[in-house]
Amino acid sequence: MDEGGQARCAKRTASLPGRVGVIIGFFILPDTQLSKRRLVILISGRGSNMQALAEACRNEGWPAEIAAVIASRPDAGGLEWAAAQGIPTAALYHKDYPSREAFDAALAVEIDRYAPDYVILAGFMRVLTPGFVNHYAGRLVNIHPSLLPAFPGLHTHAQALATGVRVHGCTVHFVTPVLDHGPIIAQGCVPVLAGDTPELLANRVLAVEHQAFPAAVRWLAEGRVTLTNDHRVDVQGDPARLFTWSPAA
Repeated sequence: MDEGGQARCAKRTASLPGRVGVIIGFFILPDTQLSKRRLVILISGRGSNMQALAEACRNEGWPAEIAAVIASRPDAGGLEWAAAQGIPTAALYHKDYPSREAFDAALAVEIDRYAPDYVILAGFMRVLTPGFVNHYAGRLVNIHPSLLPAFPGLHTHAQALATGVRVHGCTVHFVTPVLDHGPIIAQGCVPVLAGDTPELLANRVLAVEHQAFPAAVRWLAEGRVTLTNDHRVDVQGDPARLFTWSPAA
């Protein structure tokens, strides 16, 4: 919605600093007529999902570019990989800031330097403040390692094993101020097998994350994602939005 872009069908209008658009309830969707989306990806570690997104964007010819990769730790392994691909990088260490609010404010300043259409949380291990989330309303997308609404928070694979579920997975969703909550764009599911450990289950889920996440972000880049009046996601063309694991995945 930069430079006067218009968001899509809405209940009421409102504006955020530097953004002009229409809110669908809580959300603002970028103008689907823009030719190329700018994506900023946030990471905290090795960034395997970031790499999957960047490679899919390049190899599949998305109408998008990875404008920057920003980490919450200067030693995040994914920064080196991104820099080697020619992607601008930055790091802000949360321990250098006196409060969560101060860190999020500085992070927003850094992100906004790249004028993103979407901010993608790809293993960003920070709980974000409501002010930050509201600033990027409808443009902030996360992947969570469970089939939400089951198992929000940390240690999702251990939670799955402890409760005895037979199916586990991941969820790509819009971010709201409520932790691990928001309209679901796509999910991936895997079986829970006899003898699984949290580590084995995590590896299986990661494989399906690398299917579901690039697909969902591509739909966003293509301008195919909208929200219904009751805050459910609709994707133009009605593609399969449930991804399943196979041993060859």
